[in-house]
Amino acid sequence: YLQQALAIAQEIGDKAGAGITLNNIGAVYDNQGQYPQALKSYQQALAIAQEIGNKAGAGTALNNIGVVYNSQGQYSKALEYHQQALPIRQAIGDKVGEGSTLHNLGAVYDNLGQYSQALEYYQQALAIRQKIGDKKGEGTTLNNIGEVYSNLGQYPQALKSNQQALAIAQEIGDKAGEGTTLKSLGLLYLNQGQDLQALKYLQQALAIHKAIGDKASEGITFINIGFVYRNQGQYSQALNYYQQALAIHQAIGNRSAEGGTLNNIGELYDSQGQYSQAETTLGETIEVWESLRTRDLKDDQKVSIFDIQASTYSLLQNTLVAQNKSEQALVIAERSRARALVELLDSKLSEKPNNQTNIKPPILTEIKQIASQQNATLVQYSIVNEPFKVAGKQEWQQSKLYIWVIKPTGEIAFEQVDLKKSLNTSLQELVTTSRQSIGVRGRSLEISFEPGLDQSDRLKQLHKVLVEPIAKYLPSDPNDSVIFIPQNELFLAPFPALQDDGGKYLIQKHTILSAPSIQVLQLTHEKRPRVSGNGVLVVGNPTMPKVTTKVGEASQQLTNLPGAEKEATTIAFLFNTKALTGNLATKTAVLPKLSNARIIHLATHGLLDDFKGLGVPGAIALAPNGTGELNDGLLTCNEIFDLKLNAELVVLSACDTGRGNLTGDGVIGLSRSLITAGVPSIIVSLWSVPDAPTASLMTQFYQNLQKNPDKAQALRQAMLTTMATHPNPRDWAAFTLIGEAQ
Repeated sequence: YLQQALAIAQEIGDKAGAGITLNNIGAVYDNQGQYPQALKSYQQALAIAQEIGNKAGAGTALNNIGVVYNSQGQYSKALEYHQQALPIRQAIGDKVGEGSTLHNLGAVYDNLGQYSQALEYYQQALAIRQKIGDKKGEGTTLNNIGEVYSNLGQYPQALKSNQQALAIAQEIGDKAGEGTTLKSLGLLYLNQGQDLQALKYLQQALAIHKAIGDKASEGITFINIGFVYRNQGQYSQALNYYQQALAIHQAIGNRSAEGGTLNNIGELYDSQGQYSQAETTLGETIEVWESLRTRDLKDDQKVSIFDIQASTYSLLQNTLVAQNKSEQALVIAERSRARALVELLDSKLSEKPNNQTNIKPPILTEIKQIASQQNATLVQYSIVNEPFKVAGKQEWQQSKLYIWVIKPTGEIAFEQVDLKKSLNTSLQELVTTSRQSIGVRGRSLEISFEPGLDQSDRLKQLHKVLVEPIAKYLPSDPNDSVIFIPQNELFLAPFPALQDDGGKYLIQKHTILSAPSIQVLQLTHEKRPRVSGNGVLVVGNPTMPKVTTKVGEASQQLTNLPGAEKEATTIAFLFNTKALTGNLATKTAVLPKLSNARIIHLATHGLLDDFKGLGVPGAIALAPNGTGELNDGLLTCNEIFDLKLNAELVVLSACDTGRGNLTGDGVIGLSRSLITAGVPSIIVSLWSVPDAPTASLMTQFYQNLQKNPDKAQALRQAMLTTMATHPNPRDWAAFTLIGEAQ
């Protein structure tokens, strides 16, 4: 009928009618999962609407194109079209359309794993849909809100939303909505380990999806039924459902669901000890994931989507090691590291836009070359999780730690630690308690210390897990560099202070650096010849700004740091320059000097991801410019990100500057922004250090650096000197050098 209607409209020259019909034809294709045809119809409808100035038609077509791109996993395109549709629909007062586009924006953020943004859009859509009495829309949005709560583990809220959605769908006879909500309820019970309850809802949902020909939902429901059987230990049943799901996702081109299904099939093979099948399937999964992290996503979107995908890389490493392929497992471990950061860095260095960077993860020969070019021993850690059941629900726990040692000669050694046997706690807990035992508190705006737990016990325990298994492969000359490439919580481990059984600290035996990934080392190394800055910029104890860290809360005054001012003055004197302190250290004064300094030393507060909901992943405190703006005086990570720095070294001698938000992509915070801005060597502190030892350590460091250009050796000597007068590791072990030694 629609094709006939279209032919008639075209024949009589009724452009408006043809546009409406094309949109309807697109919707039919869309519902059947025939995305390329749907896209074609919607694009034709859009062209007509724009040609005849039909704003409502253009808004509808833009919105519908966004929906198709979201279904295909092309998230940045989906956002782009929805963001064009929204202002059009708002401008013409199309409330139904506005509610629909807000809901769709929520759905894209939902797929990206950015749940707080998703909820924000869904809540706005819900308010509009309730106000205008759009019952069907209200039910759809309530269902999606329930799914977000379920993903966040907030099950009571999820149940409430899903039940409201189901009641609406049944009341108005919306079959598609009822099927979708039954599917969500099934998933909710599945997440809580109530398998039989889940199966009941999923089978009802499946019957409806089939009856109305909703292919996309049918595919998702097949995955979830497969998961129930997997939980019940009925593996052949599970595989059967997964394979039916896979066939549907591949047929309709739903890449994101295809990746999820392949991952589940790979995990099933791995748990059965069918490693070669698992290896093939997980390899295919990674291909799909990497095609989804397209070049045109923003950095934070790449990071959040990677966090959803990280388990596949861990599983594949496990599968490879089980087949004695530890070197291939190293390539996968490296492939999973800091991918978003590597792409950002590459685009900055090659001066291509981020969406055109085409950098490949390193292969084994390149990893060996990087160790040789750094003339250092690289130590890469990978934490492997395995599934286990708690109250019938599948959870993940840390089961093994893989450690690779890559020597400058190209020789690779591999060891694994059984974390369940060697630890009666998690690595995260051990890192936290070892930091607390040094006297390190959680991050806060005040500096506070608490002496505590038995320090050397904790530091020895961490040494036993992280260093002892590989000690025999580390260089015997203490001046030879060892570069640690940690993962997750290991970024916060106090490596210099780890103690062997004889009570010797690691820094007494080795020169230590760290890096987010092996490939980041290679990129910063390539950048080094371009370092063109001259002069030294020293900032200390600026007049502290007031800081608002939560939306709508009163601002807090940051504490004055008199010790940092003395430190800055001493260091500036070493370099025959004048430190910017107090009122002179405004953001306006500091910013222009940043881009052409060779060494930048900032002795002030570094704030981390304490900005809940303000979208600031961290900041450095400078003196306010007096504009009265919110957080006047803060130099944020996002601003550093956009700078082009020519420095060879930046030192953040401040509180807690090396911490940040831990993600699969590494630490998201100040150090990451500086690496992206092109700085090859960065020194940050992993906790707040008292003024006196900091000033002494930093002065020592620069005096050493003037005699020896190796920054890692200069830092090691400064630590050893400071240790003689301040023996507590709290006072000397906080600083870590990220990146290049020279």
